[in-house]
Amino acid sequence: MTTELEGPRADTQPARSPSPDTATVLADISAILRVVLEEYGLDDFEITMETSFHDDLELESIDLVTLSAQLREFYGERVNFAAFVADRGLEEIIELTVGDLVGHVVDTLAVVEVR
Repeated sequence: MTTELEGPRADTQPARSPSPDTATVLADISAILRVVLEEYGLDDFEITMETSFHDDLELESIDLVTLSAQLREFYGERVNFAAFVADRGLEEIIELTVGDLVGHVVDTLAVVEVR
């Protein structure tokens, strides 16, 4: 079963909306992760800023590819997960938390907002 997520809603006015806050991005990423985890029956797992992709969620590299694709569908090209992990060593990738990704998304969307 494939579940599609809706991306950020565009306002009917051309004015820019403020960048999403940490709580909003955490909720969005939690929803995305639930889609990825649904295959393993873990879609009701509590996801916090401290949740580890490796130790807590036990995501494999293929799951990170799926997560990357879901992030791209949700946020568009603005959030590039591959670029986010590209400069990290294996240990840093293993230690990544949901909070790390949330911070990256918030920062990335804030930069896009300024342009």
